[in-house]
Formats: sequence, C-alpha cells, structure tokens
Amino acid sequence: MKPAIAQRSISVAVESPCRLPSSHRAAPVQAASRRDEEPQGQRQRVGQHAHIFREGDRADRMYQLVDGAVMLYKLLPDGRRQVVELLSAGDVFGLSALPVYDCSAETLVTCNIIAWERAAVEHSPELLRRLSGHVHAQLCALHEHAVLLGRKSALERVATFVMHCVPGRGGFNCSGPRCGGDSAVVRLGMTRQEIADYLGLTLETVSRAFSELRRRGIIAIDKQEEVRVHDVCRICQLTGAH
Repeated sequence: MKPAIAQRSISVAVESPCRLPSSHRAAPVQAASRRDEEPQGQRQRVGQHAHIFREGDRADRMYQLVDGAVMLYKLLPDGRRQVVELLSAGDVFGLSALPVYDCSAETLVTCNIIAWERAAVEHSPELLRRLSGHVHAQLCALHEHAVLLGRKSALERVATFVMHCVPGRGGFNCSGPRCGGDSAVVRLGMTRQEIADYLGLTLETVSRAFSELRRRGIIAIDKQEEVRVHDVCRICQLTGAH
C-alpha cells in the first residue's frame, strides 16, 4: 500500500519542477521520423500524481520523459519509501534487468512521455544508441545522489536540493552570478514528504533545515511551494561540494 503523502506545505521558489543540473542532462530524444531507423514510440499524456508503472509490474516497456517531472521510488516492507531518482525532460526510465520493474514511477506534474515496447528497443541499435547517452548522464547524477545520501548533513542535503532547482547554476560550467543580483525563485512540484523521501530525511528534519536557511537570510518563503533564494552562491557553498 502506498504511504500517505503529506499535504503540500513547502515554501520554495518558482520556475520549474526540481531537476538535476543541466550539465547532467541531454536534449530529449525526438520520436523517430524514419520508420526504418528506429521504432516509433507511442506518445502519452499522463496526469499529475499518476503511476506510469509500479514496482513488480511486468517490464515490457521503456519510456522517455518529453516534459514534466517524474519520481522513481521503492517501498520497504514496512511502508517506508525512498525516492531513488527525479526525472526531467529527456530522461529515460523503465529499464530493468528483470522481467518486472524494480521500482515505481509516479508523475509529479502532468507529463508527456514516449513509450516503446521493450522488445522493439532491444532490436533497434539506432534507438539503443540514442537512449544510451541519456542513461549515461543519469548514472552520473545518481553518483552525486549516492554521495548526498551517504555523506552530507541534513542542511547540506536540503541546500543541494534547492540548488538543483536553480537552472544553470551549481554544476559544471556554472554561469555564475547575474548582473544586478544573484537571486532566484524556484517552484517545486513536490510535497515536503516527497522531498524528505528523496533526501533520506524525516519530514521534521526537512522543515527544520528550511527554517534554518530562512533564519540565516539565505531564502524567503513567500507562498506555498515557492522559495526565493536571496544569494545563490551562498546556498551553493552550503551544499558541501565546494
């Protein structure tokens, strides 16, 4: 049974759903224009907080996210949940070494996706080649997430999460402060409970970390699901990566 999700009460800043740094993202793969090169994928539109598949379902399809945001998560027998990956445009999911999916995929916002039959992908070298570049970028991002879960403090984890939601900042080839100020406003499409499940923290710890960032004057919580970052470089320094 899926655990109850807390009501949305996060205060973070608005622009787009949380995503990993652009340095780790490749451009979305477009549906094949020539049928002889690779199989045509089926385009689907999926509503907010809907399951694309669940852990244990037959893994007969692979997917790519065209736009929106999706979280992959695993459930422990006692109902605890760990969000293992956050996906944004271009990301590939539904890969499994088993006949069944080893995690569940749930949309955070309304999404457009492309679905391919697994057998068709496995028999299309061109499609496999194109998708493999996206999978490689996602593996690099998962390395960072492993460091976050294994070594970073609660405040560093929350700071890292906020930085991942500031486009073009904090990663490789960071653009640096903009002229006229270094603030940012980001919209998060996640509840505090979902953020806690992604960061491996409790709901209360996530709330305390946001409160501490606000107490230090680094962020402001203007309205529901919005956070205004007053100094992007300052919160980047709290991620533990510098």
